[in-house]
Amino acid sequence: MKRLLALILLLFTLPAHAFLGDELLEPEKAFAFEASLQNGDTLVAEWRIADGYYMYREQFAFESQTDGIRLGTPRIPAGTVKEDEFFGRVETYRNHIRIEVPIERASGAPNRLEVKARSQGCADIGVCYPPLFQTASLDLPAAPRATSRGNGAVNALSQLAGSIGGGSADELLEPEKAFMLSVEPISQNAVLATWTIAEGYYLYRDKLAFRVTEGAGNRVGPVNPPEGIKVEDEFFGLTETYRHEVQILVPILREEGASNRVTLEADYQGCADLGVCYPPLTQTVSFEFTGDLAASVDIPAAPERAAPPVSEQDRIAAQLADGRLWLVVLAFFGFGLLLTFTPCVFPMIPILSNIIIGQKNLTTRKAFFISLVFVLAMALTYTVAGVFAGLAGANLQAAFQNPWIIGAFVAVFIALAMSMFGFYDLQMPSAIQTRLSNLSNKQEGGTFIGAGIMGFLSALIVGPCVTAPLVGALLYISQTGDAFLGGLALFSLSMGMGAPLLVIGTAGGKILPRAGAWMDPVKAVFGVALLGMGIWLLERVIPMPVALFLWGALLIVSGIYMGALQSLAPGASGWRNLWKGLGLVLLVWGVLLMIGAASGGRDVFKPLSGLTATTVVSGAPGAATQAQGLQFRKIDSLADLEREVASASAAGQPVMLDFYADWCVDCVRMERTTFQDAGVIQALSGAVLLKADVTANNSDHRELMRHFNLFGPPAIVFYDASGNELRDYRIVGYTPAARFTQHVNNAFGG
Repeated sequence: MKRLLALILLLFTLPAHAFLGDELLEPEKAFAFEASLQNGDTLVAEWRIADGYYMYREQFAFESQTDGIRLGTPRIPAGTVKEDEFFGRVETYRNHIRIEVPIERASGAPNRLEVKARSQGCADIGVCYPPLFQTASLDLPAAPRATSRGNGAVNALSQLAGSIGGGSADELLEPEKAFMLSVEPISQNAVLATWTIAEGYYLYRDKLAFRVTEGAGNRVGPVNPPEGIKVEDEFFGLTETYRHEVQILVPILREEGASNRVTLEADYQGCADLGVCYPPLTQTVSFEFTGDLAASVDIPAAPERAAPPVSEQDRIAAQLADGRLWLVVLAFFGFGLLLTFTPCVFPMIPILSNIIIGQKNLTTRKAFFISLVFVLAMALTYTVAGVFAGLAGANLQAAFQNPWIIGAFVAVFIALAMSMFGFYDLQMPSAIQTRLSNLSNKQEGGTFIGAGIMGFLSALIVGPCVTAPLVGALLYISQTGDAFLGGLALFSLSMGMGAPLLVIGTAGGKILPRAGAWMDPVKAVFGVALLGMGIWLLERVIPMPVALFLWGALLIVSGIYMGALQSLAPGASGWRNLWKGLGLVLLVWGVLLMIGAASGGRDVFKPLSGLTATTVVSGAPGAATQAQGLQFRKIDSLADLEREVASASAAGQPVMLDFYADWCVDCVRMERTTFQDAGVIQALSGAVLLKADVTANNSDHRELMRHFNLFGPPAIVFYDASGNELRDYRIVGYTPAARFTQHVNNAFGG
């Protein structure tokens, strides 16, 4: 039956409906192709897929048949991941697929584009079509004057290859003739399987499999096929293949009294150089173990191959797909707890504390419910934003990292801080006092509405961190479309992040002072914390020296307020001495920050780094590079990336691509810590370092992130020296220096 299906699939030789009647559509009807032009420089390819049919993502390819016109990298949307009976784990499409392909034209190129599109699909009844080639002609606007990087000779060769790939059906051999199998017993515990492969055909190493179908007491042992020739295959990527002939030793494990007559089935798959790939096929052979055979032969053990690593986000996505509901909720709640005291969540503590302390007639019960509303608003916002990102491939939180939005949020912090300092009661006109007081009381002063608003805004603006659990959930949503389970995981993650906030807010309602003069210093501390939060947010949209200046000003004023410049009265208490000492520390640190801002410093914790860098440059030349950390080349688009990777591949160098944004807290942490580490610098010394600064989040940046199915920075992508992406070595989220060094050494074989 399988042999019959294989012959059915050879649509080049005979119409499919001659075998299956009216059930199987002709490929052009099953996968109706249309091509159009968008904005004069983009080819739009669309397939209308009949009911009961589907297409493979990795089989789409496009080729220009016109000299002087070349096609860029197709922008293919994510498909539905499924375990396919023909090709294993793949992405597929049903009903409709739309692909955009950039068009690059040389000066003087024709105004008519002839394009050939390759695709492949299957029918649900269990039949897989061979690759389908469809053509279209498009009228283009007048060619640009700019010279294309394309080459007429290259296009001519591509056209020649296309014509070769479209060879006639009579040239295609039946699979049993293209791949002739013979099996010979060589001992009582092994047989030798030999494939004789026709000229112009090849077999895939990883598609071979054997099993016993007849012969009681016999079964196939571990098979170790010989190494093949590594090729970049147009159908399956980097694979090992065999040509001409391949012999495989197949162990047969035999029980006592096992039948001597055995029937063996061999699974295989191969292709023709014409550009046609056969579906998975099976041949059946029978043989007999005779008494004159040797008792046994030595069977070499299969070499142990190190399993490729699985990135943390992919592992979490797989667990989400396979896990039970309660395990998903529990696991993601635990992930959220682990993220609590990271820069993504920690800044929310002073925000919630300010809401609690600003509440009048506060009780423990009310503090709990205010905290609960804040946490629920934050969790719901994370969930909705995450589901949106997974389904639409766009990061809603990234859109809120806008100077105007952040500026407005900082203005709210400043207004709240000034009220904490008591300026409204002392300096503002009564009408404005009343309005601001009402605003404070109704929105941010501790009411449920205010807590909900602040939780919503905090989730979008304060902590848009990308972490492996978050990306794992987003990958699951984008690949399966299951918004319920993915959203439930995100909500559980958010509640885990918010659980400590709930505890802190409730405890604050019990332990915070209620009234009296001692309340003023407490309010002042929270006022300074709010101003610090404002500066921390502004770091995302203002130059770092300006941020250092603001930090310096805040610390100097705080130090003076604490009495750093005041003389202590005779017999002052120990607390007063301590208060002045802390104020003096803040004053000195603020002065250092002012000096750092003037000298071009960029780090609050290393305010004089601008001065030390200048000193190092005048000394040993190699030390300057060390002090400055890793040196990156900036890229802004997918075309930039492809050019740099191709250049590095030609030079035999691996590549590391860092996705960065000014508003990404963990990106800044990576720059200030991990990328300054001597071990990391040494591990990456032979690699080309690229940085995609996606702060602006424009269309080129979004296209670049969609290419890698990323949802935001920080993310690190690695390529080997041949220009192939090391998909399983991707990193998302902050990674400490020691772990990052080990990861780089594993990826690059260091």
